[in-house]
Amino acid sequence: MIGGTELSAVSLFLAGLLGSVHCIGMCGGITGALTLALPEPVRSRQARLIPYLLAYNAGRILSYTLAGALVGAAGAALAGVFTRELAMSVGRIVSGGFMVLLGLYVAGWWSALIGLERLGARLWRRVEPLGRRFLPPRGPLSALALGLVWGWLPCGLVYSALAFALVSGGAAAGATLMLAFGFGTLPMLLAMGAAARWLTRITRSAWLRQLAGALILVFGLTMLFGAGAHQHAESLPDGDAAVTGHHNH
Repeated sequence: MIGGTELSAVSLFLAGLLGSVHCIGMCGGITGALTLALPEPVRSRQARLIPYLLAYNAGRILSYTLAGALVGAAGAALAGVFTRELAMSVGRIVSGGFMVLLGLYVAGWWSALIGLERLGARLWRRVEPLGRRFLPPRGPLSALALGLVWGWLPCGLVYSALAFALVSGGAAAGATLMLAFGFGTLPMLLAMGAAARWLTRITRSAWLRQLAGALILVFGLTMLFGAGAHQHAESLPDGDAAVTGHHNH
């Protein structure tokens, strides 16, 4: 992984934090629907509502982490057929390129990632009926199960993060990156459950979405064309190569 897993985890945390501004419409609507499905005594008191919101989001982030582990393991297997230098170059292009696409997507300037969401919708049609078994949630455990299903919802933001997991070098690194990404999305979606109307008005502001998208776009361009990107990849010792079939995480 270019810049190391730690730096990439920070990048994905920030991408999740900034990108959640764009996804507030879909995921915010889900949070609102799940909250409304709760008994009135629960949803009318914050102290009773918070455990459910935490459980929903914990399940969602666990699904992201599992997906990261699966994609990271698959990417490590594929990287074994490349030379170390080629694997590093491919990793930089994939992660930086997806970050650029994500920035354009969040800002509303180009919706190229919608195609990936349509592909993901095929999987979602198979997974979504499982969540109906836990509606309405009877407690935090059933809310956790709903969150696990929610985590597979088609989302260009999530797929961009998974591109990092793909070139992370292994299952553990992929899981770590997606965990960091999930924590980045957490503040907005937790707040959404507690202050849905106010946050919806704020995040509908075009300038806010464009600012978030521009920042993500800068991250991606830095990865692709930043000073020393090529030299850094070439100067890494073999033991530090994260995207190689000879390095285990």
